Amino acid sequence: MPKDGEGSSSPFVEVDFGNQRIRTQTIYKNLNPSWNEKLFFNLDDPNILEHNSIEVCIYNERRQFPGRNFLGKVRIHGSNVVKKGEEALQRFQLEKKWFFSYVKGEIGLKIFLSPEIEPKSSPSNTSPISNTSTDATTTSTKTETTADNPSISDSTPVSSVDDKPATVQEPAPPALAPDEIADTSNTEEDYTTSEASEVKELKESDSFEVHEEVKIKTTQHVQRHQFYHQPRVSVEKRPQAVPVVTMHQINPQSPQYPHHPNNHQEDFKLKDTSPVLGERWPNGGTRGGGGISWFTGDKVTSTYDLVEQMHYLYARIVKAKDLPTNAINGSCDPYAEVKLGNYKGTTRHFEKKSNPEWNQVFAFSKDRIQSSMLEVIIKEKEMVGRDDYLGKVVFDLNEIPTRVPPDSPLAPQWYRLEDRRGEGKVRGEVMLAVWMGTQADEAFPEAWHADAASVHGEGIFNIRSKVYVSPKLWYLRVNVIEAQDVQPNDRTRAPEVLVKGQVGNQILRTKVCPIRTANPLWNEDLVFVAAEPFEEHLTLTIEDRVHPGKEEVLGKITLPLSLFEKRLDHRPVHSRWFNLEKFGFGILEGDKRKELKFSSRVHLRACLEGAYHVLDESTMYISDQRPTARQLWKNPIGILEVGILSAQGLLPMKAKDGRGTTDAYCVAKYGQKWVRTRTIIDSFSPKWNEQYTWEVYDPCTVITLGVFDNCHLGTHEKPNSTNPVKDSRIGKVRIRLSTLETYRIYTHSYPLLVLHPNGVKKMGELQLAVRFTCLSLANMIYIYGHPLLPKMHYIHPFTVNQIDSLRYQAMSIVAARLARAEPPLRKEVVEYMLDVDSHMWSMRRSKANFFRIMSVFSGLFSVTRWIDEVCHWKNPITTVLVHLLFLILICYPELILPTVFLYMFLIGIWNYRFRPKHPPHMDTKLSWAETLHPDELDEEFDTFPTSRPHDIVRMRYDRLRSVAGRIQTVVGDMATQGERVQLLVSWRDPRATSLFVVFCLGAAIVLYVTPFRVLGLIAGLYVLRHPRFRSKMPSVPSNFFKRLPARTDSML
Repeated sequence: MPKDGEGSSSPFVEVDFGNQRIRTQTIYKNLNPSWNEKLFFNLDDPNILEHNSIEVCIYNERRQFPGRNFLGKVRIHGSNVVKKGEEALQRFQLEKKWFFSYVKGEIGLKIFLSPEIEPKSSPSNTSPISNTSTDATTTSTKTETTADNPSISDSTPVSSVDDKPATVQEPAPPALAPDEIADTSNTEEDYTTSEASEVKELKESDSFEVHEEVKIKTTQHVQRHQFYHQPRVSVEKRPQAVPVVTMHQINPQSPQYPHHPNNHQEDFKLKDTSPVLGERWPNGGTRGGGGISWFTGDKVTSTYDLVEQMHYLYARIVKAKDLPTNAINGSCDPYAEVKLGNYKGTTRHFEKKSNPEWNQVFAFSKDRIQSSMLEVIIKEKEMVGRDDYLGKVVFDLNEIPTRVPPDSPLAPQWYRLEDRRGEGKVRGEVMLAVWMGTQADEAFPEAWHADAASVHGEGIFNIRSKVYVSPKLWYLRVNVIEAQDVQPNDRTRAPEVLVKGQVGNQILRTKVCPIRTANPLWNEDLVFVAAEPFEEHLTLTIEDRVHPGKEEVLGKITLPLSLFEKRLDHRPVHSRWFNLEKFGFGILEGDKRKELKFSSRVHLRACLEGAYHVLDESTMYISDQRPTARQLWKNPIGILEVGILSAQGLLPMKAKDGRGTTDAYCVAKYGQKWVRTRTIIDSFSPKWNEQYTWEVYDPCTVITLGVFDNCHLGTHEKPNSTNPVKDSRIGKVRIRLSTLETYRIYTHSYPLLVLHPNGVKKMGELQLAVRFTCLSLANMIYIYGHPLLPKMHYIHPFTVNQIDSLRYQAMSIVAARLARAEPPLRKEVVEYMLDVDSHMWSMRRSKANFFRIMSVFSGLFSVTRWIDEVCHWKNPITTVLVHLLFLILICYPELILPTVFLYMFLIGIWNYRFRPKHPPHMDTKLSWAETLHPDELDEEFDTFPTSRPHDIVRMRYDRLRSVAGRIQTVVGDMATQGERVQLLVSWRDPRATSLFVVFCLGAAIVLYVTPFRVLGLIAGLYVLRHPRFRSKMPSVPSNFFKRLPARTDSML
C-alpha cells in the first residue's frame, strides 16, 4: 500500500519470534517487493513451538526523516510449523494493527524447522564478497519471506525463487537502489563504483543470453531492543542472534528456474503506454497542395485523435481513353501499373477495350517510400512474351497535394501519356488523382496496400478492414394450444399425439398429450430464434408416437414468419386455427388435393417477441441490452471510442517458406456493431491505428476485442478440403465500460493470454486507446436504478434451459450470417468472441469460482476474527474502546444506523485515494491458470461428447465423484443444521423440546419485564467479558443445539 506520499512504498519485513527480532532488507519504491531472504532463529526446544507464535510485520521505511509506517502484519501459530522438506509457499492476507487501520496485500512465507547447525550455501551461491561464519547455531526455525510480486521484468535485478503471481492494482517498476547493494565486511559496508557500474550494465542489458549471475550477500544483525534499523550500519561484534542472510540474484533470467511463474509475471501485467495520439503532420503541406512541398510546410489538422497518424501516398486510377491498338489483332488489352521504388501494384486488365475503367486506389506507406518519383504506367497484356508499353505518367512527390478529411475528395484529372524516356507525348490519356493522406481517408479501407503486395486473388478481399452489423434477432413464440380431428394411421388405436416445430436447424417438441384422444390439448410454448430478413419458415408437424422409438407424421403445415404479429409488450395476441395438410398429399396434383374434403387443424397463438433482448452472448460479458424492437430503445447515454493502435511481440502462428510468420488482424465487438481491422502481412508487431466509435446505451456493458491470425490469404488454402483452414486465435481482451472514468483517455498495453493444452501462454500484447464520453449524466445515473435486461425478461422469464438453448441458437445464427459477408467474419472468430464454450464444465473454472466465493466471504471472516480478538482481549486498548462504543450505542440506540452508514461513507472516501488507475484485465491467478494439473487442462480441451480413452474417462469420473462427495457432505451438514432448527418444537426429542418450551416461557417473561437496553447491555458485556471469565469448553446453547435430532437417521 502506498505510504510515502508519492504513490509507492519502501517496504521491509520484521519477524518477531521468541524474544528475537530480525528484519529483512528494504526494497525501495516498490509496491510488489520480493525479498527471497532466509531468516534463522535460535530454538532450543522444538516442543515450545506449540505455545508460541511468529509475528511478521511489514513496514514502510521513511527516508526523508527517521521512522516507519505500518503496512500490515501476519501472526502464525507455532503449531503450523513443519519440518524441513514438508514446507510449501503459503500466502497470508495482511491483517490490521488497529480497527481503523487500512491494510491491503498479502505476503508469501515458507516456515519450517531446520536441524542444520549452519545455513549452507551451494558452490554456485557462494560469494567472495562476504565471508561470514555462523558456527554457534542450534536447531533453527527457518522463515523465507517473499512479498506479493506479480511480475519481474527483464531488467529487474532481484529474482524471487518461491514467488507466485498475484493481482496488482498499482504496479511500480522495481528499481535497484544503491542502499540495496552492500558489501559486508568486519567493519563497515562499502558501495564501490565498479560494483555500481557492473550492476548498471546488467540492468541495462536487453540480451536474454546472459547466464552469468551476480549475487551480493548482505548480513545484518537485529536485536529485540533495536526499534529502527539503519541498513548501512554494520556491527563489528556479532551478538547472540543468528544473522539474516540475503541473496540478491542480479540476472532474473537465470536458467536455474526457467519455468518459474515469476519469470513471466511481468508479461502478464497491464502496462501503461504513452503513444502520440492525434499527432499532427510533422512536416505536412497545406490543404490542396498548390505546389507546396510535402516535406516542408504548414501543419494540418487531424480527425483521428485516439490513434497515431499514419501517412500514405494514394493513387486513384480511374480510367483511360484513346489507347493505341495492337497492330496485329487490332485490339487492346490494357492494364495500369503503379510503381514507387521497389513497390509495384497493378489493376485488373480488360480484353479488347481501348477505353477501360478501373477506379482502383493504391496506397503506399510513407515509412516505406523508397523513391521521390511515382510512376503510373499503362501496359497491354500479352499472352506470350513481355507486355507492351503504351505510356506513362510521372509525379514528383514534392509536388503532390495533401488531403485530410473532412476535405472533399481530390478531383481526378486527365493526363497525357509519355514515352519511356519522358521526352514526348504519345497517344492516349489516363484519368487519375494522386494525393497525400492518412488512414482517415475514405479510400483507405478499399485501397491496395503496398505492404500486402504478396497477396493475390481472393485473399485481397480477406485483408481489408470492414464494419459488420449483427442481424436483427427475434424470439418467435409459438403457443401450441390444441388440435382437432387428429386421425391416426391405425384406426384401431387411440393416438399419442405431440407437436414438433422446426425453424431452420432448430427443432422443438411438445410433450405427448396425456390423454389419448383425437382432440389433444397441450397449451405449451415453443420458442425459437429468428433473424431478419426472415428466410426460414415455421414447419409444424403433428406426430403419433407408435412406440418409444417410432413416431408417425399425421399432419403438417408450413408458415412464413412474416405472417406472425410483432408483439412489443406482454399483452396476449389473438389465436388462430390452421388447417393441416395430410402428410403424403403434398405431392399430389392440384385436382386430387381438392378432392380431400376433410383435414385436421391446429390452434396456435404465435408472435414475434420485440420486447425481449435476444441473448447471443453471456450475460456476464453482455455488450447490448436493448430490446429487439427499435421503438423501445432509449436515447444513448454516451459514446465509446476505441483506437486499435498496434500489437507487440506476437508469436509465429504458421510456417511460410521455412520460417514462422503471423498475419494479424483485430476484431472488436460491442452491441450489434462488429469491426475488423485490415490484416498486416508477415509482421510480429503490426500497426493498425484504426479508430472506431460506438453509441453506448448502458454503461454496465463490456467491449470485447480479439486478435486473430488470417489463414485465408489464398496461399495456404486448399479448396474443397475436408478440413478447411481456420483463422487462429491469438488472444482476447475485455473492457467493462463502468470501470472507466468519463472523458479520460486510457492508453494501455493488454497482454494477450490464451490457455493451451500445455498451460497458459502469452501470445503478445495489444495496445489500445479507449475513451468513454458521457452525453447525459442524469440519464446515466437513471440507468443504474433500472433492470439489466428489458422488462419482459422479468414479466415472462425464460427457464435456465431455455436461455442456454436460445443463446446457442442465436450465436449460431449470428455466426452464419456474418460468415456470408465480404470479407467474411468467420465462424471460429464469432464463436471465440461470443464465448460459445463458456458453459462447459472445467475443473479450473470450478476451483476459480470456489475461491472467488471464499474471497467474497473473507471480509466477513476477518470481521469475525477481529470480534473474537476483541472478546478475548488480545488488544486491551481496542477492547476498551469497543466497550465504550458499545455503551454509547446502548444509551443512544438511534445512533446505530447513522454510525454504520457514516462509517461506510468514510471508508468509501478513504478508499478513493487508492482507486484503480487502469481497467481490469485477464488475471491468471484469479483464473487458476498457473497451477493446473496437465490432466485438468486436457479435460478442459476435451470435446463434447468426450473423445478420450475409457481409462482416462473413468479416472476423471472418479475424480468428479470425489469432488461431488465433498460437496455432498457440506450440503448435508447444512441441511442437518436447518432440520435441527425445524425439529426444535416438533417434539421429536421430547426432553429437548420440553427444555426449549420452558426456556421460551421464561425468556418471554424476562424480556417483558426487563427494558431492552438493559438486556442489550448485559448481553454485550457478557460477550465481551475478559478471558479470565471464559471457559475453553463449548457454551451451553451450542451443546444443546448439537444434541438436537435431525432427519439423517431416516436416510438410506
